Amino acid sequence: MHSMESTPAKAGRAPTRRRVVRVLILSVLLCGSGFAVAGWEARQAAQARGHLLHAATLFDGLQSQLAAGSFAAASTTVTAMRRETAAAKERTGDLAWRLGGHAPAVGDDVRAVRTVTSALDDLAAGVLPSLVNVAARIEALAPRGGVVDLAALSDAASELGAAEVTLRRIRDRISAISTGHLVGPLAAPIAELDGQLSRAVELIGSALRAAKLIAPMLGASGPRTYLALFQNPAEVRATGGMPGAYLVIEADRGVIRVVDDGMASGGLAISNVPVLALNPEMTALYGTAIGRYPANINQTPDFPTVARLAREMYRRHSGRTVDGVLATDPVALSYLLGATGPVVVPGGPELRADNAVHVLLSDVYAGSRSRPQQDAYFRTVAHATFAALSRRPIPARPMLAQLARAAGERRLLAWSARPDEQRLLAGTVLEGVLPQDRPQAPTVGVFLNDGGGGKMSYYLRPAARLGDTGCKLAGRSVLKLRLTLSSTAPAKGLSPYVRNSAAALDPYTIRTHVSVFSPTGGSVIEARLDGVGSPFKAGSEGRRAVGIISVDLAPGTSRRLEVTLLADSGTVEAARLWTTPTISPWRIEHPPAGRC
Repeated sequence: MHSMESTPAKAGRAPTRRRVVRVLILSVLLCGSGFAVAGWEARQAAQARGHLLHAATLFDGLQSQLAAGSFAAASTTVTAMRRETAAAKERTGDLAWRLGGHAPAVGDDVRAVRTVTSALDDLAAGVLPSLVNVAARIEALAPRGGVVDLAALSDAASELGAAEVTLRRIRDRISAISTGHLVGPLAAPIAELDGQLSRAVELIGSALRAAKLIAPMLGASGPRTYLALFQNPAEVRATGGMPGAYLVIEADRGVIRVVDDGMASGGLAISNVPVLALNPEMTALYGTAIGRYPANINQTPDFPTVARLAREMYRRHSGRTVDGVLATDPVALSYLLGATGPVVVPGGPELRADNAVHVLLSDVYAGSRSRPQQDAYFRTVAHATFAALSRRPIPARPMLAQLARAAGERRLLAWSARPDEQRLLAGTVLEGVLPQDRPQAPTVGVFLNDGGGGKMSYYLRPAARLGDTGCKLAGRSVLKLRLTLSSTAPAKGLSPYVRNSAAALDPYTIRTHVSVFSPTGGSVIEARLDGVGSPFKAGSEGRRAVGIISVDLAPGTSRRLEVTLLADSGTVEAARLWTTPTISPWRIEHPPAGRC
């Protein structure tokens, strides 16, 4: 799950993945050399060494070919890899190697070498060909003339399903190796391979779920309708921004079209009482307005709750019951424009990747448009960008890469009213739900809600630092969150619609309600604003303690909020941070654990 980590942390991941197979193979060869010195099948070990070294070189080339879209060459490379790994498996599978698995002192190492060599062969034969096939056909997954090829999706799901089964079996075999008594050069790479295979299973599993999910959601078995909300982070809300324009999209057997549009302020019903029964803990935190006013539905970061409220508000207004709710924002749109190219919008400037955010979240409010004209423009933008995405021929690879980027930042959210489909969304970044923590990997949430009633969040710049203090309280780990909020707002010159309207507050001050969610089963102990103890509204949501603190920022100033939290366990290996997606990316730090 993406927590908007700092760039250096990201940069180190891909080389590790590329390195693991080569490191493992070299360690297997080193172990094999030890057997040869002891008189174990020297010739076969040397031959296996040669085959696996060649396989490692081919693996490096395969990754480059896939990145470049050279799928015919990649297929040829996989075939060559299969020959090499099969030969290595054969060289380590004869009677002498099998007997060696029962020999004293080195038996565990012999068995580990045979298991890993066999697993690498299974990977080359049963996983890589399917992944190359899916990658080669990925262009068929992009919409063409408003139609998505559902047969291509079905084929991709079939290939990915077979690959996932095989990969899980390989991962389980590697996980079953007891590394405690293996020689050092073999134990560490096997443990690393185990972790990498587990992550690969997760990635393929996510892709498989997407392939299984998209076809029915696109009307493979009958028409579906979806309410697509466009969030406005210039007036920040926990899931991203206040709901603005919306489209209602119908999908029928892969054919996609818009059947309704509007603005949330007028197209979602307002009610004197919540449109749906609210969880008492949610009412205690946010009041009943979260269930009565469209502008307030996403004060909670729990997107399924947001979606159900939006669906019911739209039903009351229109009489139509949609099958699901989607949400995105102009930042995600700017990413997609990098794949689609510019979009012409009647009545406004051409939208490009480098200007969309500024045009849609700043310029539109600075001009002479009235509020109804602004609303009409946003609806026009929604239609124009939908047409570009669904009908313009777009290369699938860059489009999917940008969609993945937006989803990783939680700028794409999805909810389905159908339980079987919602189960497929569960646990993905699209679901918009804080994860259930593992004891040693707690998650802290920091979610922002505008408190000024304007569009001043455009000038908000957030940063956060989360770490383990090294201290314990009642045997549980104490975490420290340091949140810095800065304002780049000018001191004059903004339109009345942008300036905040909060009573007794300077109109150029940014007021933000900061909701800090503890780890699952944890608590919020203390808050200090600029070094001074600060009261906070306490509550809970989804087995997490919540503290809400209001922060006011004058133009050009910064303030620091420090929150002390209690984890649910006494050992923290890696604390994660989930944040509201904002216009400006968060700066996130995870310092090493301190000493109490």
